[in-house]
Amino acid sequence: MDNKTRIIKKYQNRCLYDTQDSCYISINDLKQMIYEGKEFVVHEAKSKKDITRSVLLQIISEEENDNEPMFTPDMLMKLIRMHGASMQNVYGDYLQQSMEIFESRSQEFFNQIGKTMTHNPVKMWADLTQQNLQNWQKFQDDLFSNLTKKQ
Repeated sequence: MDNKTRIIKKYQNRCLYDTQDSCYISINDLKQMIYEGKEFVVHEAKSKKDITRSVLLQIISEEENDNEPMFTPDMLMKLIRMHGASMQNVYGDYLQQSMEIFESRSQEFFNQIGKTMTHNPVKMWADLTQQNLQNWQKFQDDLFSNLTKKQ
């Protein structure tokens, strides 16, 4: 655990205590930390047991109940079936990698959209066309160069 990771203590009365800011927080505060990309772990105050996963599952459950659901019943049933299966670790790794790829591609997409909005679209298309023409010219030059060398 690094210095950036906050330690949250959860007491038997369900109160959450942020040890970094020395204050009590709510589950919504934890959700906000997630949105802001802040790292944290949640420990039971008495036993020091790591209960981060169960708290995160609680947040997901509340989000699914309070907002437009992300998970269909069929999807949830499939996730439940994966638990205890011989390939449970493979499923988990696959889901983790899929989420990372999706997150990366989404970020790239939104960066491209942002660039489009800040640039003149006509100039952007002209530049792209010019770049494609240069690539095509290079391809033709390389092709003809290789063909003439073989003769």
